[in-house]
Amino acid sequence: MSHRIVIIGGGAGGLELASRLGRTLGKRGKAKVTLVDANLTHIWKPLLHEVAAGSLNSSTDELNYVAQAKWNHFEFQLGRMCGLDRATKCVQLQATLDEQGNELIPPRTIGYDTLVLAVGSTTNDFGTPGAAQHCIFLDTRLQAERFHHQLLSHYMRAHAEEGPAVAISVAIVGAGATGVELAAELLNAARELAAYGLDRIKPEDVHVTLIEAGPRVLPALPERISQPVHQTLTKLGVKVLTNAAVSDVTADGLHTKQGDFVPATLKVWAAGIRAPNFLKDLDGLESNRINQLVVRPTLQTTADDDIYALGDCAACPQPGTEGRNVPPRAQAAHQQASLLAKSIRLRLEGKPLPEYRYRDYGSLISLSSFSAVGNLMGNLTGNVMLEGWLARMFYISLYRMHQFTLYGVTRTLLLMFADRISKGTEPRLKLH
Repeated sequence: MSHRIVIIGGGAGGLELASRLGRTLGKRGKAKVTLVDANLTHIWKPLLHEVAAGSLNSSTDELNYVAQAKWNHFEFQLGRMCGLDRATKCVQLQATLDEQGNELIPPRTIGYDTLVLAVGSTTNDFGTPGAAQHCIFLDTRLQAERFHHQLLSHYMRAHAEEGPAVAISVAIVGAGATGVELAAELLNAARELAAYGLDRIKPEDVHVTLIEAGPRVLPALPERISQPVHQTLTKLGVKVLTNAAVSDVTADGLHTKQGDFVPATLKVWAAGIRAPNFLKDLDGLESNRINQLVVRPTLQTTADDDIYALGDCAACPQPGTEGRNVPPRAQAAHQQASLLAKSIRLRLEGKPLPEYRYRDYGSLISLSSFSAVGNLMGNLTGNVMLEGWLARMFYISLYRMHQFTLYGVTRTLLLMFADRISKGTEPRLKLH
């Protein structure tokens, strides 16, 4: 019987790992590789802010898990993990419902010999009153599309009415990468929508407020990056509030602990992360206060050598940082998936496992078509600061590298060619 490798979660890390293992172990019959996800398609999570603003059409940029499984010699199972039985080595999946709420797939279990948990993270609203009721999170494609539909609805309603110009206000809680990039994309979307004739809401009447509890935007990145980003946002017309912690959210806006009120038609919460709740106390596996599974440097969980965790759902120690963990970033998930693809092969051969060491290759922040800012870090280049067109090109290349890993060189080049052609035949913004 082939060794059973089950990967839970088809995000960037989990999907890359399944594709790599399928091409190396699954194709040769050395293991049966199964990927489990609650959705049928994959969208690279760093692009969800573009889906929300409409500058990316999720229907054309999605990856189908069933097709990817066929091309890369692994099996895909539709389902959402809800429990674990380590004694019998079984993953429990909850029932899958259709759009009408009827049971499509009954609850079931999947057996494993090696289990990899790559379920990512969700937004952490820190229990702020009203946040869950009145804010949209950007954890999934459906949430991003929900925001886009609400934005378009305001434009369509204004376009159908007569009278003076209409204003719209958007408040974004959290000035991390998602919040900053969404703010810029929304201003770009306002210009594009007006250019297509939806000009009852003029670009200057789209008021975007970015609210950050810390002293500066992009608190996880160096100040030499956050400072020019803050300046660019201000020039574009974004109102940036720092040292402003949100105390509660209402239908009309947000209150801060400093006593201010930010009126908002649309509200997005993009501050903080936590791993999914079901990971807490998952059959004895050690987890931290934000539900991440605690792993050793080999990415094995502390309680079970047969279970690994990677990406945002893993609390992986980062040597030399006074007890801090590897940051929840896309490049970390990519590095961990690459390591695990080797580690699992070595484990099947009875060889010792390598330890993960996080390497920071820099950070790039896109400010839509207006600009991009970031730095690249490497042994040859050192620490190089980038701005403008060059930074934008490097930012785009990150997504292309993700595609190269999943599709291979030939298919990715064809996708790039198709994207180039479609620019002349499709609107620059999704209008539905």
